[in-house]
Amino acid sequence: MSKKVLGAAAIALALCCGLQARGQQKPQLTDPEIASVAVTANQIDVNYGKIALKKSRNADIRKFAQTMVTDHSGVITQAVALAKKLKVVPKTNAVTKQLQDGAKATEKKLNGAKGSAFDKAYIDNEVSYHEAVISAVNNVLIPETQNAELKALLVKVAPVLQEHLDHAKMVQAAIEK
Repeated sequence: MSKKVLGAAAIALALCCGLQARGQQKPQLTDPEIASVAVTANQIDVNYGKIALKKSRNADIRKFAQTMVTDHSGVITQAVALAKKLKVVPKTNAVTKQLQDGAKATEKKLNGAKGSAFDKAYIDNEVSYHEAVISAVNNVLIPETQNAELKALLVKVAPVLQEHLDHAKMVQAAIEK
């Protein structure tokens, strides 16, 4: 397993198990903490996409990266608007911090790669990252969310994340040939 995939696995661990240290079966997040995790996870993928747009010359990678920037920026906009409407202030928490730490390490690795090695590292990370985020959304964030509107936003975003994963796997298969 590559270090880039391990970075994404660490993010999955942060998303799914970040608060287990307190002896909980799974993270117990409040709605403000869930809002923070959701915005942070989306911003991380926007950042990865921007790196790919700067570094890659592969048309499939660039198209995918632009989709990530556009779609995840849109989710952030929706989440921030909903948080304002609900008067929910996103609250940084252990999961958010672990996501940010994992992202810094991944960004460093991505920025250090070049050419086809970058393309492979980026798309491998995107596959792993989306698998982790989908798992976290379905198994932690949606079940933990108390506010119906916030839960509805997460439910609405879940199929889009699956589309991203499917697209990433398609690009991954194409560049591995």
